[in-house]
Amino acid sequence: MSSRNELTVTFRAAATADAAQAVPLIYSSGPAAFDYVFSHDRPGQALRFLHFAFADGAGEFGYRNHRVAVEDESVIGAGAGWDGRSTLRFTLAAAAQILRFYGPWRAWGVILRGLRTETVIRPPRADEFYLAHLGVRDELRGRGLGTRLTRELLAGADPRRHRLAALDVAVTNPRAEALYARLGFAVDALRRSGLRSRCHTLVDHRRMSLPLR
Repeated sequence: MSSRNELTVTFRAAATADAAQAVPLIYSSGPAAFDYVFSHDRPGQALRFLHFAFADGAGEFGYRNHRVAVEDESVIGAGAGWDGRSTLRFTLAAAAQILRFYGPWRAWGVILRGLRTETVIRPPRADEFYLAHLGVRDELRGRGLGTRLTRELLAGADPRRHRLAALDVAVTNPRAEALYARLGFAVDALRRSGLRSRCHTLVDHRRMSLPLR
């Protein structure tokens, strides 16, 4: 007999139709960072930009870069994994999305904050497989879905090309840090932030890694 806590989950590539359910999960993976970069001057602007970029499909925030966990046809988890060979392509896609969403005058402030954020949350090297945007529904936390989602994303790594898997976790999210530690990730560095916009602060982050070779 199945445990009442057991989740019957399947994983698949994300689709544009998943936006309404997947994007809030992506946002939940790092709301302070997303708000610092993408909330120019209006509440909720970061979430609206993520919806726009996800539906566009291209780049780091596009649906093509994500996988989702599904139960009973509902998206209950989301995340992404890529390596440093995608950095230039993702940067160009993000710049184009920002220009289209914010317009030419407001876009430059968003782009500048994004570049500053990379001093704290650094892009992966070519031989690093990077995990990001991992989020699960609040009511399902503590039931193993985060572990299963992380392992699903790690399956996309190739030890022949990738020396290690890496991720960043905010110091304000010890629960996620503990989950990654149980999976074998160890803290490599603590990166201090000090970055603030008019309304938002980017907190310190820990870089964690898992050897793949």
